[in-house]
Amino acid sequence: MRAIGRFGQLLGLGIPAFAIILELNHRITLGQMLMLLVAAVCCFWIGRILEGLAGA
Repeated sequence: MRAIGRFGQLLGLGIPAFAIILELNHRITLGQMLMLLVAAVCCFWIGRILEGLAGA
């Protein structure tokens, strides 16, 4: 469970960089980039919660 939580956190940190690169290359629109950023925040927090539950 801890490994899944850690993976979610790393995914949440990696998605914004990927979204910015895609937007700068005009592969996605600004709205799509913002949706990816919201998804990244959700991934990070879900991963944090899972990691916290595994440690309890």
